[in-house]
Amino acid sequence: MSIRRILFLGHRWLGIALCLFMALWFVSGIVMLYVGYPKLSSSERLHSLSALAGDSCCRSPAEAQAALPKDFGLRSLRLTSIAGKPFYIAGAGKQRFAAVDAEDGRLVSAVDEPMALAAARAFALAATVVGSERLDEDAWTHSRAMDGHRPLFRVEMVGDGLKYLYVSGTTGEVVRDVSLTESRWNWLGAWLHWLYPLRGGGLDRWWTEIVIYTSLAATVLTLSGMLIGLLRWRKTPYRHGSRSPYRNKLMRWHHWLGLGFGLLALTWIASGLFSMNPWKIFTSGAARPVEQQWSAGLNMPESAVGDLLACFRRAGFEPAEIEWWLFGKELLIQARTADGSRLARSDGECRPFATLSVDELERQGAAAMPTAQLIETRVQNDYDWHYYGRAPHTMAGHVDKPLPVVVLRFDDPHGTWLYLDPRSGRTVLRLDSHLRAKRWLFSLFHSWDWLPLLDRRPLWDSMLIITSLGGLAISLSGVVLGWRRLRRG
Repeated sequence: MSIRRILFLGHRWLGIALCLFMALWFVSGIVMLYVGYPKLSSSERLHSLSALAGDSCCRSPAEAQAALPKDFGLRSLRLTSIAGKPFYIAGAGKQRFAAVDAEDGRLVSAVDEPMALAAARAFALAATVVGSERLDEDAWTHSRAMDGHRPLFRVEMVGDGLKYLYVSGTTGEVVRDVSLTESRWNWLGAWLHWLYPLRGGGLDRWWTEIVIYTSLAATVLTLSGMLIGLLRWRKTPYRHGSRSPYRNKLMRWHHWLGLGFGLLALTWIASGLFSMNPWKIFTSGAARPVEQQWSAGLNMPESAVGDLLACFRRAGFEPAEIEWWLFGKELLIQARTADGSRLARSDGECRPFATLSVDELERQGAAAMPTAQLIETRVQNDYDWHYYGRAPHTMAGHVDKPLPVVVLRFDDPHGTWLYLDPRSGRTVLRLDSHLRAKRWLFSLFHSWDWLPLLDRRPLWDSMLIITSLGGLAISLSGVVLGWRRLRRG
């Protein structure tokens, strides 16, 4: 059998197997332009909080630290409100969390249904609770970000545009909200696009491999179709007057659509494959920034929370949440209001500040990359090719991308760049050579994340929808042709 014959037969049978999948990918991709997979953004969470009240409301941070398990590996501590009561939320590595009651200093050993319901009611005052269920995972909680909070309480809501709130079984906080719009459209959007019907059942353990190899097969299908389309096209018309050899109108349309939209379809399918990081091609092995934790030798302060609140209030700030973490060898404290405003101060002195200096950030970055040499520092005030924000409903839209940001470039073999938030000193983005390649191969080709387009909507919308409809037309014509071929036997 000739290579040409193998090419034609391979395209035919791959099309029969995959064209319906590809049609669903294009339809769900259009939906995802406007309705993303449910997530709880930082602004939504803060907006639900009231100001921390009372000068003697809480035990000290040191008492909260003492209540944690000895092997916890504390990395951050946050004083917030759950159901109107103050709680400390402790964070460690590997999605590990714990909650400490800030009034009595006791570790929350288990979250029960009454606590979950109270948290949901306080989060959405304008909505009504109509039911609750304890579960590990469902259609809207497949993401790994939920792993540290399982089991979850799913609380069904009516009003305020809500459908579900998910409460952490570890801390009692609301960790995800699902609106009515998301619950309706996502069945045709992200749930289909990411093949989530295969999650949660017997195929769950193979879901990643199924997505990778289905995308790979679809890439081969699209590439082979483009090759066939070019091989069958003629500069001079065939006898029936067309440059396409097919007399059947649907076959001819499939041919022309493939020539017109095939390259775009190929970039979308292939970039979808790259989003899964197949065979770890974007995992460089570059050294990651060293994360510090209090078990390394620094204890939480024993000072009263009331004094800290008073300090921020004298600066005209009414905190809804306070967080402690290490910055180098120094303990930083940041207060946040319900509208997202932030103000920081060092432990032991009442001198709040809005941002850290560039010199301080340089020292922190150098300490986080001890085996590399810092070769460039710059302050970035605008979004650019690598650092930019997206709409909240998109995949990474919930990740805060503040401006300005301090960019540190290192001379390690993988060319690491760190983007540090001057408000907190934390790394908001890390890039190396492999991740910069992924920026091209996934973000650009799959979402068209290019600022001249993102800043010119609805041009971006129009181009994506028109070209997606072209890919959909290729796929649907392939579905009909495949069905006819199967019926003929």
